[in-house]
Amino acid sequence: MRMKSKLMGAVGALAMLTGAQAAMAGGHGGEITVAYFLEWPMPFQYAKANGIYEEEMGVKINWVSFDAGTAMSAAMASGDVQISVSQGVPPFVVAASAGQDIKAVDVAVSYSENDNCVVSSALEIDKTNVMDLEGKRVAVPLGTAAHYGFLSQMNHFGVDISKLEVVDMAPNESAPAFAQGSLDMACGWGGSLRTMLDHGNVLLTGAEKEDLGILVFDVTSAPADFVAEEGELLSKFLKITADMNDRWNSGAAAQAEMLPVIAKDAGMDEDATAATMATFVFPSVEDQLSEKWLGGGAADFMSGVAGVFVDAGSIPSALGTYADAVDTAPLAAAKGM
Repeated sequence: MRMKSKLMGAVGALAMLTGAQAAMAGGHGGEITVAYFLEWPMPFQYAKANGIYEEEMGVKINWVSFDAGTAMSAAMASGDVQISVSQGVPPFVVAASAGQDIKAVDVAVSYSENDNCVVSSALEIDKTNVMDLEGKRVAVPLGTAAHYGFLSQMNHFGVDISKLEVVDMAPNESAPAFAQGSLDMACGWGGSLRTMLDHGNVLLTGAEKEDLGILVFDVTSAPADFVAEEGELLSKFLKITADMNDRWNSGAAAQAEMLPVIAKDAGMDEDATAATMATFVFPSVEDQLSEKWLGGGAADFMSGVAGVFVDAGSIPSALGTYADAVDTAPLAAAKGM
């Protein structure tokens, strides 16, 4: 099976890059780079599109889109990216477990319906006959939330993943291949997931996954050196992000104003954007700082994710605790701004 070797290679690369983190920390020279995803619409994009971040933070921001959270980790390790918005917890855990000094500084979004694995309709496989997946070709973006969800679902159903042909593919690559019939199952999120659903079915709904403890949420992350040396700048970024979340959460009028701007920035039409965001939850700062999330729950969940990856042979070992990988200080400071 190719999954283990590919992920181990990515982990090794991350470990080698870790030392480069200090290169960019501190001396941003009035300019920072922020990573985000296309086709992943979020309230922060209203501020992004309208230049609010630059205006209120007083720095030039280079916004760079990525295809997967693992690439965000590597870019932060090399010093090319200072802040990653909506990085999945699994790729964050993979990086932290490999020794990358990285911090989760807020809960960007919670979602369960918008990240899943889809089985080809032609196979007629659902939760009643999942064992029929053995021998099938499955596309999984390794080290991501979708990878964790895949492993957790297979574990739940008792499917031996060594009996699957698992290939490492980003969702934007696997979705067209799945549509053409060259894959039996594919895992992904956002627009790619919607494409997959046109040609297949999920094994478990979002609610069913949550009932099993398979949570799906993203964090805003940053290299530890950047958090330590540019804490005030980071807090300003988180404050603006939280303001946009609060605005979106305030109701239909605000959403009607923000939706067209967010859709354009995300590279989506308004209907798809509305449908996607209806499956998202953007917790308030108070909620994020509570025990459920950054006050303890997030670190506990990271330990669970790491345990699943270790058991699957995808990473060699887990950290004793992931509490040190969570830093609430910048968000707490943002709350007081």
